[in-house]
Amino acid sequence: MDRAQKAESIETLKGVFSDAGAVVVTHNLGLTVAEMEDLRGRLRTAGGAFKVVKNRLALKALDAAEGSAHHALFKGPVGIAYAPDPVTAAKVSSEFAKGNDKFVVLGGFMGETVLDAAGVSTLSKLPSLDEIRASLLGLLNAPATKIAGVVQAPAAQLARVFNAYATKEAA
Repeated sequence: MDRAQKAESIETLKGVFSDAGAVVVTHNLGLTVAEMEDLRGRLRTAGGAFKVVKNRLALKALDAAEGSAHHALFKGPVGIAYAPDPVTAAKVSSEFAKGNDKFVVLGGFMGETVLDAAGVSTLSKLPSLDEIRASLLGLLNAPATKIAGVVQAPAAQLARVFNAYATKEAA
């Protein structure tokens, strides 16, 4: 890789790190091509992506000082999972790691906050942005549904009374 390609790769990684809600750093030594494609497919359907990165280029993209917490994450064969939603990459990576012992979640980071493997696991258990939106919509719709039911109840009772009189007179 020549100098221009490295500079382009660093700029790409800077964009990935700035746009991602959270980045999960993993070891993927020994995974087959089919397993990697399965992981990439799972992340793609959830709105994320997986990329194998060179450690030095990733650290340069992060502007990480020597001895920082980022340096502990980027050792060995490293791949990053990322998505705009902070929870998505952590959920998919943790789920994939449970089913594959060759895939290890090392940690991750959200902005300047560096997470260890337990932090990523905790992050993966949180509801995603779409789940939070759905629960909020449910909370907002519940009072409106109840109000509609209360307003409609007297009219329904009147209709039943009129129906009872009509059936009584018909008989």
